[in-house]
Formats: sequence, structure tokens, C-alpha cells
Amino acid sequence: MIFSSPFVISFLLLVSVPVLFVLAPRILPPKTLPSIPDRDEMDDLALFRRTTLASSGAGGSGGIRRRTAAPPKIAFMFLTNSDLSFAPLWERFFRGHERLFNVYVHADPSSRLRLVPTPSFSGRFIPAKATQRASPTLISAARRLLAAALLDDPANAFFALLSQHCVPLHSFRFTYDAVLADSGAPPAAHGDAVLRHRYRSFIEILAGEPGLWDRYIARGDNAMLPEVSFDQFRVGSQFFILARRHATMVVRDRRLWKKFKMPCLKSREDSCYPEEHYFPTLLEMQDPEGCSHYTLTRVNWTDSVGGHPHAYRPLEISSDLIKELRRSNSTYSYLFARKFSPDCLDPLVELADSVIFRD
Repeated sequence: MIFSSPFVISFLLLVSVPVLFVLAPRILPPKTLPSIPDRDEMDDLALFRRTTLASSGAGGSGGIRRRTAAPPKIAFMFLTNSDLSFAPLWERFFRGHERLFNVYVHADPSSRLRLVPTPSFSGRFIPAKATQRASPTLISAARRLLAAALLDDPANAFFALLSQHCVPLHSFRFTYDAVLADSGAPPAAHGDAVLRHRYRSFIEILAGEPGLWDRYIARGDNAMLPEVSFDQFRVGSQFFILARRHATMVVRDRRLWKKFKMPCLKSREDSCYPEEHYFPTLLEMQDPEGCSHYTLTRVNWTDSVGGHPHAYRPLEISSDLIKELRRSNSTYSYLFARKFSPDCLDPLVELADSVIFRD
């Protein structure tokens, strides 16, 4: 009867407490979705610090600083977890404009890319980390692309985030002229060797959307306070075109990021889309007048399934579809569209010269 003595029972209870602390996380289901690994966060922080220092050394405003002989460029940033199936179409889009663009690719390390990169994509893959849905890792990947493009070429004036399922809807020249023609403010500085412009960013920023409250509390009822109140919380398309000063603003941010990097509660997984909130919320809080409040990437949500938009199939590809996808209620027509299944490549290439690149 030694085990029934009060001393033994007290001792066993005392020993069991630390054991429960060790075993409970392994036994009980997690309350939150996976968070960003500490190692990934530290690597990113080092990258963003280098980018911030480089931007500060170049004037600090995030504006375009270049010699007048060097034209501004568009950085096309592809976020992917599968093959870049539409690379041949993008090659035709880029052809003849090599001085006006750069390409950067963030490919999830777990993705098995079977297609050999085409010339514009070869050697343009940046160091990548794992990504997954309902996770701030997609924000991290976009910030990583922005930092890489900012560091790589000071002539990068615009930063277009795209996916492997995106295709162009116009010629390169039309796209380039449309983006650079929209100036949100007069030139900030003039000089013999330096020219700096303040361009607007093309990013969707919406308030008062259905379900916005559920998204706001996806990390917990008061998790976003005090940095982000509900009336400051915004939603928008994951895909955008940022001006250089806004790309720098994103890479420099620490205040909002510490909130948006928090994992969502598992019980609210269906409302967890951090990549659709971080960028519009940050820019609305810091420079709303410098943003267009609409995206230039068309997405069809009419028959979405599981949070995924409509995926176009080969039989749907036609000149009428391309013209329909271009239509917009904003100043400019849409410049890109998603989502297309990989087997749409051939019919899209057939329309390239006669429709897509014929503006």
C-alpha cells in the first residue's frame, strides 16, 4: 500500500506536471496553423536589412535613381510551386525588350520543376523557402522577391507579382507604356545625372467586403491590436504592381509584419488569407494617395472552389475571351490574367501574334 501514501501521491503529481508540459503539444491537436520557421525569419531579416541599407545609400526614398541613359525597368516576379508552363508565351512577350525588364522566380523548394527554364527564366531563381496556403509564408515569399529585385538592379522601377498560372493580355510595349504613363506625382528631383519619379502602384485595396471581420479575427479576437484596428484592415488581390518606393516600404516594414506573421487559429482556417491583406493594409496606412486601389491582373471568381478561382481550359481559349479579360472598370484595361491550366499553352500561343500582342 506504499503507493497510496500521501507523500508518494504528491511526489507523482509533482513529477507529472513537467511531463505533461513536454508531452501535451505532441498529444493535443495544435490550436494554430503552422508558423514561419525561426530560421527562415532570421534569413529574411538579414536580407531585408541589406536591402534597406542599399536603398538608404541610394537616397532612401525608394525612388528611381538612374542615369538618364538607363530606362526604367519592370521586374516580373513569379511566385510558383510548379513548372512555369507558360514560359514560351512569356518569351514571345519579352522578345526585343531585354533592356526594359528583369525576371525573378521564387519556386517552392519542395516543387519538382521538370521543364528546363527558357532563356528569360534561366538563372533567375532566387533563394526560396517553403510556402503554403493559409500561411504568412506567401507574404514572405513576395517580400523576398521584392528584396531580390531591389538589390539586383537600381533601374527596376516597377515590381509585378505574378503566378505560374498568369498570362499577358497585351504586348510588352503596351504593358510598359501603360504602367509608366500613370504618374501619381510630379518628378521629385531633377539633375544632370539623376532623375527620380513618383509613380503610383497598381494594387487592389478594398474595405467593407463581406467576411472581412472573420478575416480580421483569424489570428484571435484582438490579435491585430493596437497596430491594426478593424477600420484600417483592408483586402485585395494577391497580385500587384508596386512602384519602387512602395517595394522599399514593404521590405522595411517591421511594425505590421509582426502582426501579419502570426499564424491563424486552426478553427478559423477558412478565413485565413494573409497575403490578401498585408500589402493593401500596409499601403493604405502609409501612402493611400500613391496607390490606384485596383489590380491589373484579372481573376474570375464566379465559380471558385475551395478559395481557388476559375481555371480556364483549352476549349475556352478564344480571341473573344482575351478581349473580355482585358475589359476593366478602371482607367486601364487588365494587363494580365489568371488562372489558366498548363494545357492552355498551345491555343494561347496560336493567338499570340494575331490577338494577344496585337493591341
